[in-house]
Amino acid sequence: MRDDDYPPIEAYGVVGNLETCALVAPDGSVDWFPFPHLESPSIFAAVLDAERGGRFRIAPTDSFETDRRYVDDTNVLETSFRTDGGTATVTDFLPPAGRTDHPKKVLYRKLACDEGRVDLAVDLEPRFDYARAETTVESEQRGALAEGRDERTLLESPIDLEIEDDRVTGELSLETGDEEWFLLRCTGAEDANTDPEAALEESLEYWSDWAHDCGADGDCVFEGAWHDRVVRSELVLKLLTHAESGAIAAAPTTSLPEDIGGVRNWDYRFNWLRDAGFTVQALMNLGTADEATAYFEWFMDLCQADDPAAIQPLYGLHGESDLEERELEHFEGYRGSSPVRIGNEAADQRQHDTYGELLLAVDEMHRHGRELDPDEWDRIRDIVDYVREIWDEPDAGIWEVRGGDEHFVYSKVMCWVALDRGIALATDGGYDAPVGEWRETCERIRADVLENGYDEDVGAFVQSYGSNALDATGLLLPIVGFLPFGDDRIRETIDAIEETLVEDGVFVQRYDGDDGLPGEEGAFVLCSCWFVDALALSGRVAEAQSRFETLLEYLNPLGLIAEEIDPESGAHLGNFPQAFSHIGIVNSALYLGYLRGHEAPGPAPMGIRLGEPVGLPSESSDRRY
Repeated sequence: MRDDDYPPIEAYGVVGNLETCALVAPDGSVDWFPFPHLESPSIFAAVLDAERGGRFRIAPTDSFETDRRYVDDTNVLETSFRTDGGTATVTDFLPPAGRTDHPKKVLYRKLACDEGRVDLAVDLEPRFDYARAETTVESEQRGALAEGRDERTLLESPIDLEIEDDRVTGELSLETGDEEWFLLRCTGAEDANTDPEAALEESLEYWSDWAHDCGADGDCVFEGAWHDRVVRSELVLKLLTHAESGAIAAAPTTSLPEDIGGVRNWDYRFNWLRDAGFTVQALMNLGTADEATAYFEWFMDLCQADDPAAIQPLYGLHGESDLEERELEHFEGYRGSSPVRIGNEAADQRQHDTYGELLLAVDEMHRHGRELDPDEWDRIRDIVDYVREIWDEPDAGIWEVRGGDEHFVYSKVMCWVALDRGIALATDGGYDAPVGEWRETCERIRADVLENGYDEDVGAFVQSYGSNALDATGLLLPIVGFLPFGDDRIRETIDAIEETLVEDGVFVQRYDGDDGLPGEEGAFVLCSCWFVDALALSGRVAEAQSRFETLLEYLNPLGLIAEEIDPESGAHLGNFPQAFSHIGIVNSALYLGYLRGHEAPGPAPMGIRLGEPVGLPSESSDRRY
């Protein structure tokens, strides 16, 4: 394995059909494509093993330079190759599921010569079931048919193809104005009627019609130099949203490393319920109420169990609960980063913060006018009652440490949030609940955290009881309303985090304690957004804006960002693109826009109405009981 066998993580673009996604490298190679769904086994996985994983590449035969862009406000990707002889563009997309009349199980690749003459090579190496299934390839009238154990693909080609073993190759020359289409028809779409040009036009129309619109008055809370970055983040979130269930994947990939050559490689093709509160806030303020509602109703359905203890931290995008973690030992991993994992054993952990995040989302939807029916309220009441029972027990925490359960401060605070929002919902909505008992427990948790979670010697809220480690989740305590931003303990915590966890003014580590795993990791993009939010809501708006703009410089040229950034090199680390990173960008832009005088389309964001920001009147906080 050589590093140059693997493009940088940030070099990739992503396309998808609201059921699955494909990563496209700058050299025109589709290096990752699970099928038929995001969490399904891969057809191409060169991003995880350059030799064994499989790919579908279309690129010039001569040396070239690359420019890439998304067609404005869409998820249709254009890769332009410049050679000495001319320029050609490859346009990649899959029709959004259920949104056009064209089959969603076809990867369309349009080749067009913009200038001069360009010779191109086609190289198809399918490797079904993470390259575990035996692959057979044979000629077919329209191109080449590849079959594995359960899946197959038909490459519909305008040129003659050569087949050697399980590899398909071909070459073609294009001159100015020439256009050709290659269609990778996956299982179920081999014989579907297709009109490539119409599929492209309808896909472009769908995405552009769906993307954020500032409205007729032109006043947008996201106004600023970052507006286009916010729209791209919105389009990423939509791309990661499953059309059928409404669930939003944390990322479209598995096992892209947080530490090159290390073991911190996880499968993120699932939905973490902890993302719910801030996700709903982002979606509602972007004006995508349908997506927010679908996501809300999806995770509410997951809470139907009579026993709230059965609620998992994460689920498959169809609600699957069995996410057994396994290792693909035959894959070397991205740049030798092994193991390559599928599934995620964090689904079996106790993560008490999850309940608070669920209640944040319920409260956010309620504030936007979504009433709870009696059955939904019964589920919420059961969750809040359960939190009363378990809040003082240790858990694995938001960061899913594998070194043993502890009394994490953030988990305690989020248990407080579950009760706090439960009381507010019951009071506002007139729902039946033991509000007096809930309030008593809420006050007990608060007192416990203030006594054991804040360390006088450290001068900050720490990661866990008895620890002196700092944790970036301390930045969220005022945003969720636990204490106001003007509280000395909050100011001291922000200062301590800035001194200890922040590098170069914008890169924020998650924590500085032991997590039971070897190796290091990069700065966590979402934590950088939390830091921006905390600065802005503490009255340091100009400073927050400057740091936010610096962070945005690390988005790739397509506007995409991974889970983490290496502060030394600026390289992206972890799974890509990361939903939580893009959610953080949307919410940071929301806070900055609000504090700069723009109105949000709905209620004030939670950090405004609950955190009592410095510089805003106290009436901005609407504690409701």
